[in-house]
Amino acid sequence: MPSAPRVPPASDRQSCILSAAATGLLEFIQSEGGDPERILGAAGADCNAIEQPTARLSLDIYCNAMEQAARQTQNEHFGLRFGQQFMPAGLGMLGYLGLTSPTVGEALRNMGAMFHHHQQRSHLGLTQADGLAYVEYRITDPLITQRRQDAELSIGMFFNVLRQALGQQWSPLEIRFEHGALHGKEEHEHIFGAPIQFSQGTNAIVLRGSDLNAPMPGADAHLHSLMRNNLRQLGLIAATEETLVDKVRAVIRLRLDDSEPTLDEIASALGMANWTLQRRLRTAGLTYQELLLEVRKDMALEYLKDPDLQISELAFLLGYSEISAFSRAFQRWHGMSPTEWRRQHLVGRPRVQ
Repeated sequence: MPSAPRVPPASDRQSCILSAAATGLLEFIQSEGGDPERILGAAGADCNAIEQPTARLSLDIYCNAMEQAARQTQNEHFGLRFGQQFMPAGLGMLGYLGLTSPTVGEALRNMGAMFHHHQQRSHLGLTQADGLAYVEYRITDPLITQRRQDAELSIGMFFNVLRQALGQQWSPLEIRFEHGALHGKEEHEHIFGAPIQFSQGTNAIVLRGSDLNAPMPGADAHLHSLMRNNLRQLGLIAATEETLVDKVRAVIRLRLDDSEPTLDEIASALGMANWTLQRRLRTAGLTYQELLLEVRKDMALEYLKDPDLQISELAFLLGYSEISAFSRAFQRWHGMSPTEWRRQHLVGRPRVQ
């Protein structure tokens, strides 16, 4: 079977994920009656890159591949079922980092701390409150909107890490998803053995705080140290490959505190001429205004997640001279006001009964 056309794994504008997260995907698509080459080709993915565990893939393309697989196999639960059978070791270094940790709590904390080396612009974290623990996962890249399948497969992956220590009959107290329900909860409740809540502020597994003390059966201090060092090395390699677009984005973030930075200011900060910066951005398929808008969108969502930050302060931090200008821009981007977005996304955690 000929491979799909070669596609660059990730561009300057895209978040990345290690292809270990796609371990077994080609075989699973086939088992569901789909054509891997057709599905991955439609998503813009490369079959060859997917089979290299430490290759960096576009996170957007990865998510799109899962959505394409769901559509073309006519299985709306594709991600859910792929995650159900995905064993922790399949995650490569990140999976082994968790498996070799001393306890469940340490496994989750270690995976969360190193998750940015595995998947960019995403959050994996462990929080505790009132005797409960929350394993929370969410893609934070605002440009990636089609992520239902990714959310369900990712929660399934982390669920399997927990069962590795707590037993195959263990079930959480509740499962939460940020997306809405399609056609009922029966399939989800059967797989997780727990109540399912949709349209939540994040994707999460809710468990008893005492579960965090359970020992991981594969705890191994030497292998754990090796996995941690290897993940850090991958991070260093990625850092040395920082592109011009990454540098421009970083300078914009620094300068975007009380006024809109100009192209001349950014070029000067990078030690190059205005026209040189324009030319190099065009080569990357961008204009300065497009990049400025992208950074503003990202920062707006980051700031809105801080409940103590007033909308007026937020607008100022994004370089807007008037709140109304920011509000109009946000309305164009997301189809709702900043206040409404905050109301919908900063929901409190209801107590699990």
